[in-house]
Amino acid sequence: MLRLYITRHGETEWNRQKRMQGWKDSDLTDVGITNAISLGERLADVDFNRFYVSSSIRTQQTAQYILGDRSIPITLDEDLREIHMGSWEGETQVNLQQAYPEQFHDFWNNPHLFVPVGGETFYDFRDRTMKALNRIMRENESGNVLLVTHTVVIKVLLTHFKNASLEHLWNPPYIYDTSLSIVEINENDTKILMEGDIAHTKILQNKH
Repeated sequence: MLRLYITRHGETEWNRQKRMQGWKDSDLTDVGITNAISLGERLADVDFNRFYVSSSIRTQQTAQYILGDRSIPITLDEDLREIHMGSWEGETQVNLQQAYPEQFHDFWNNPHLFVPVGGETFYDFRDRTMKALNRIMRENESGNVLLVTHTVVIKVLLTHFKNASLEHLWNPPYIYDTSLSIVEINENDTKILMEGDIAHTKILQNKH
């Protein structure tokens, strides 16, 4: 049995400013750091095979705060990066909604219809995410693995495990920073044991 523990990076300055990040980065906030440390404490008794971490700086930093003083191998994986948003990266959601009203609406409401401005479609992004998942499953037939990644990656993974289509990508729950989802994979069965849980967070967050 393989158990995947899946978390989002800690809150960043751009999250707080409601800017689209994608492949670009911004610094973790104090809230993001505190919540990452709290998640590490929550997972302190889990014997992990390995951490698989998006190569983005914010996820690498989050993984180190979760890791603390433990010695667990870390693999950086570019395929676990957030969806590439092209020229939208670094822009505020307010400005994008004004400049690209139809595309902005589709991004959040009809992801299967979204046409990016120089970035990835949700279909291309899903293919990339599935490459990462299949590689992780090949390398770990059993045990516990932590994925430190991004909102849309987590949403794609959960949609996949539910056998749902991209139209349902943004269905609840909301994926807060450092929220925890757990998926148990057996030979003939997959179960989502936890989805978007934030019981460990000590500081209440706003949605971004």
